[in-house]
Amino acid sequence: MKAPDGTVWIGPAHPFDLSDAYVNFRADISLVTPPSEATLRLSADSRYRVWINGEFVGRGPERSWPSSMAVDERLVTSLLRPGVNRIAIQVHSPGHSHFAYVHRGACGLIGWLEVDGDIVLTTGPGWTARRDRSWSDRVERVSIYGTGVEDRDLRGGEPWVEADASGWDAARVVQGAEGPIWQRLRPRATALAVDEVRTLGAPWQVRVGPSVAATGDPHADLRKAFSLAGPGAVPALLPHGTLAIWIFDLGESRACLGGVDLTAAGGERLLVSYAEKLRDGELLLPDPETYCRMRPTDRFTLRPGRQRVEGFTPRGARFLVFSLEGGGVSHAPRFHVRLPRTPVMERPLPKAEGVLQGVAEMCRRTTLACLQDGFVDGVWRESSLWLGDAVAQDWALRAISDDPRPLLFAIDMAAEGADVEGLLPSVLPGEIPAYAVTDYNFSWVELLAGCETHPGIMTPAAVWERHWATLTRMLDRMATFRGPDGLLRNPTGRRLFLDWSPTSRVEPNLTLNLRYLHALRLAAGMAEVVGRTVDWAQQAEQVTQALQGHRARDGWHESPGGEPASQLALALLILTEVIDAPDAEALADQIVARSLNAEDGPILGQPTLASPFMHHYVFLALQGLGRRAAIHQIIAARWGRWVDEGRPTTPENWSIDFPDGSACHGFSAHPLGWL
Repeated sequence: MKAPDGTVWIGPAHPFDLSDAYVNFRADISLVTPPSEATLRLSADSRYRVWINGEFVGRGPERSWPSSMAVDERLVTSLLRPGVNRIAIQVHSPGHSHFAYVHRGACGLIGWLEVDGDIVLTTGPGWTARRDRSWSDRVERVSIYGTGVEDRDLRGGEPWVEADASGWDAARVVQGAEGPIWQRLRPRATALAVDEVRTLGAPWQVRVGPSVAATGDPHADLRKAFSLAGPGAVPALLPHGTLAIWIFDLGESRACLGGVDLTAAGGERLLVSYAEKLRDGELLLPDPETYCRMRPTDRFTLRPGRQRVEGFTPRGARFLVFSLEGGGVSHAPRFHVRLPRTPVMERPLPKAEGVLQGVAEMCRRTTLACLQDGFVDGVWRESSLWLGDAVAQDWALRAISDDPRPLLFAIDMAAEGADVEGLLPSVLPGEIPAYAVTDYNFSWVELLAGCETHPGIMTPAAVWERHWATLTRMLDRMATFRGPDGLLRNPTGRRLFLDWSPTSRVEPNLTLNLRYLHALRLAAGMAEVVGRTVDWAQQAEQVTQALQGHRARDGWHESPGGEPASQLALALLILTEVIDAPDAEALADQIVARSLNAEDGPILGQPTLASPFMHHYVFLALQGLGRRAAIHQIIAARWGRWVDEGRPTTPENWSIDFPDGSACHGFSAHPLGWL
């Protein structure tokens, strides 16, 4: 995508305004007559919000690698008028990489406005910029996965969106439209999100208690305040030294951003937090000492008078929590929530019988909630695009939509992020060595092969050809990790596979090598279609023969002489046709019996139960044997249990009692594709 001549990336006046920097950019444009058609194109490093003439337009851009930054395109005709038009854009640069963004030590904005065929505005030194110091840069991270907590003192803010900005600094030119930091521009690949703003009605719960002393950790303050408060009515005048907590239930986990309109004396603290589940009927506020280090609580110090308080970054939750310190005035709060939604052309929900209809509805809600700029694993905790998760999520989405963009986006993003050795990233985009997962490379092959049956992709071979060099390089690199016995060993520093089940990871690992074998066979099939000469079919046969060492008189083992094969491994033995038909039928009986047993934990003499995610492969294997009725039985038994429990969305695992477990996980919604 080529930017108009003279368009450059601009940043704040100071080059080191990076650490959790919120930078406001302004430009005015004069028009003589109302436009017939006006298009605004924008990108930023890393996130922006835009207003035109004081009206909020939207947020973006799509997640991107620095090598190709996504440019959002919006029709803004109705927002422009004769005379002066004010364009206001706020950019947040976290100053560090996380699970949806790769940082390159620069904050930047690029864009241009086209009116009736003419470029009337481009980013450049004519823009003004000012760092918004009302946002603190001394903040903890929300979790190990994301950006920082938002801590804002509204007393230091200004009505900058429509105010005169002539006294601001000139924006600094960071680089040209294409350069060393952001190499090129590309059109956005996924649908633009739209925001629904919903007024919140009666709270699910109200608590009243004493104020607590502020610390540098708003989430710790909220946890302490919550423990001291009890159920009660909020007085019209909330006195100094007291606080009130309002909790709202959205009914299901959603990407969301809580806000409130209220009056303040000035100096009161408002905490806005997000939670996803209950424990023993009580709201479970995350404990940052657990695995994911979750502290999803933002803090706002209020200015005097009436004001609207709303953060920058959407979070994800089912429960919204507002904690307000007393100021001795009638605060009269009115609460709302902003709900970003990615539009998709839907087909009617598949019709199913009995509890399966409830499962289909639950999976649909989950699939749509986990569709943002591409697939995300869940709205809670991460909102990350995991390469492996996209396999199951694509399977679910195609049950209700022909839209291929999320699938193609995952394929393209993975290829663009391949490392110097040809291995693919696990998080898109992301430089996350701690989560480099070997079998996600094989997931990518499955995504490529899946283009052939996707209802929205007319020419799958064109997708394969576009990524053939990446596919070849990755499989060539994988071949170097095979040992003298012909089996794949995990590359140093990587995880074999990412799954919650306690399946053995001892090497040479049966499950890992069966995933590898499945990928080799899929790749060989694609090569045959496009007329490429490769040795992947021969490699697959070599791996098939080498895996016989995992078979003993008492059955298959995860490693030679190790623990018995897991349910997932048994399914992959069927799927890859390593075993003959009678053995496949016998293993299928074991697989079905294990899934229909309601016990989630280990059972002596039975294979380790596959996670909800990996049941996708269980179902693929059963489908290959014509056992569709068994697939529906398992869905009714295991996913139907969630329906009976009243869960609106599919959890991450069979049990999510561990503190950071997600109640809305996209990969667990794949039964939608089997219904």
